[in-house]
Amino acid sequence: MDTSLTSTGLAHVWTQGDAVTRTVALVLLTMSLATWIIVLWKALDQRAQRAQAKGVEGFWHSADFAEGLDKLGTTEGNPFRAVALEGREAARHILHKDGRPGTQLHDSLDVSDWVERCLRKSVDDHQARAQSGLSVLASVASTAPFVGLFGTVWGIYHALLGIGAAGQVSIDQVAGPIGEALIMTALGLLVAIPAVLGYNALVRGNKGISHQLNRFAHDLHAYFVTGARVSLSGDAKVLPMKKA
Repeated sequence: MDTSLTSTGLAHVWTQGDAVTRTVALVLLTMSLATWIIVLWKALDQRAQRAQAKGVEGFWHSADFAEGLDKLGTTEGNPFRAVALEGREAARHILHKDGRPGTQLHDSLDVSDWVERCLRKSVDDHQARAQSGLSVLASVASTAPFVGLFGTVWGIYHALLGIGAAGQVSIDQVAGPIGEALIMTALGLLVAIPAVLGYNALVRGNKGISHQLNRFAHDLHAYFVTGARVSLSGDAKVLPMKKA
């Protein structure tokens, strides 16, 4: 049996396959590219966010809020800085320190409830962004093996048709075409396994960052509510909320 690259393996599957076989191969290739792009993109994001989380300790050792923001960093997309800014604006807004005239319906809310709501919104926005793309990995992990299996079934079907048309059956005529068809199943698993591992790793990373962000938001809530009550009582303020 000819064992050259053009007569066996992937090259033969592609050259001898029909439109369905080639479509399945292209779909698996697209799934694989999407998986690796998302995994690398999200992994780099998580790495940056873990580095940004180190600035939280310095934030609480700052002399004022503006200095604390500087220690959190100015990188775009920093969730810790975004939560801090959201909390500051919520406190300034409900205390009418943003120059807004008159009153609005939310002014009747408790300061603690309003600040908590705004901080929660910022945390939820980050979590939604962190989850983006993971559904693609989950879809690839669950469907890629079946896409590969479909390619295998289709290849075996055509291989059996060819063997039947030949009239004579030998081990070479059976093993070669069916073995090549099974390559599609292997490709499906090759695409699905990195998607599963990447999905699980990214979910664990998101949970760790979300835990740190929630804890920071909880501390910010206590800080802003305390500052608001001190401000309302007319006493001295703590950590003045200067604009950055």
